Amino acid sequence: MTEQERHEQEIPRVPMTDEEIEAANLETAPRLDSAVELREYTPEWAAGFEEEAARMRAGLDGLPHQVEHTGSTSVPGLPAKPVIDILLIVPDSADESAYVPALEAIGYTLAIREPDWYEHRVLRKPAPAPGAESANLHVLSTGCPEIARMLLFRDWLRTHTGERDLYARTKRDLARRTWTYMQHYADAKSEVIAEILERAGRGTPAHRES
Repeated sequence: MTEQERHEQEIPRVPMTDEEIEAANLETAPRLDSAVELREYTPEWAAGFEEEAARMRAGLDGLPHQVEHTGSTSVPGLPAKPVIDILLIVPDSADESAYVPALEAIGYTLAIREPDWYEHRVLRKPAPAPGAESANLHVLSTGCPEIARMLLFRDWLRTHTGERDLYARTKRDLARRTWTYMQHYADAKSEVIAEILERAGRGTPAHRES
């Protein structure tokens, strides 16, 4: 299999076991053991992303890359955890030496390595002050199918309020429960995300948009 074929191969995301979560984390997997904190949307999230993206672009100068704001903080009107999700697209996410040192220099720490799922990497940056947002940086390779799904989901929710509201209700309902790991909460959203993506792929929202 060529490098390009490896990057473009479809790899379904399935709910992770506790053992898989612990294995993916480079240090002890942070436990939640509580409900999930959701905050109402604020434009400060978009501004926070732009600040982080500017730092990344400067630090990664010379490496072909693309930076995108993803996750719930990227959708106006959607409640979210106080964590700015960022997608970094590089030629080869498995080549950590090409980007990790530059990201460490601006405050990120490599936290998760998933070689069996698109060579996905996650770097984290702590909140600069109490009450502020932290950042999760997801790194994937150019051509990875997950990139198109992430951007389609974001753009569909931005332009279809009915779908956004459906997702918001699901998030609020699930956030009230107690979860051992944050990944369990993320996995619990998989069904509604798949349903929304299926409609987005067809271009037919679940509800008539006003």
